[in-house]
Amino acid sequence: MQIRKTQIEDLDTVMGIYESARQFMRENGNSNQWGYTYPQIDLINNDITNGISYVCLENSQIACVFTYLQGIDPTYVKIYDGAWLNEDHYGVVHRIASSGVIKGVAAYCLNWCLDQCKNLKIDTHEDNKVMQNLLSRNGFTRCGIIYLENGSKRLAYQKALRR
Repeated sequence: MQIRKTQIEDLDTVMGIYESARQFMRENGNSNQWGYTYPQIDLINNDITNGISYVCLENSQIACVFTYLQGIDPTYVKIYDGAWLNEDHYGVVHRIASSGVIKGVAAYCLNWCLDQCKNLKIDTHEDNKVMQNLLSRNGFTRCGIIYLENGSKRLAYQKALRR
């Protein structure tokens, strides 16, 4: 597998993956996290323009898409009912979605992110049992609760590797 920055030419394929992910989420008891429209094309276009959207390729086919950046995420500044493992420089993963074709691709992407920055934070909806299991299986620690800018509650996770 190979990871590269998402290109504007990938937009239709990426949006198709997000549509499939929304359907998968609804079918697996998580209809609230992304609903029927998140993420919108303008947001993904901005991620691409800002160089923070990535795709994972297998045999030249996009198998997964995600947003990855390093630095302070404003929604992670305050954590409730727990604490972060550390306050060191960290990377953040958002909007990870798999095409569902290749098993283990999301874990591969998370490990790639950890290779970039040994301290990674991520959040997910309390209904997203699939993501919670993925994070647990890959050594992430549930640290507490954060709230998005719109007030939505999310479960916060972190994995820190020794430097």
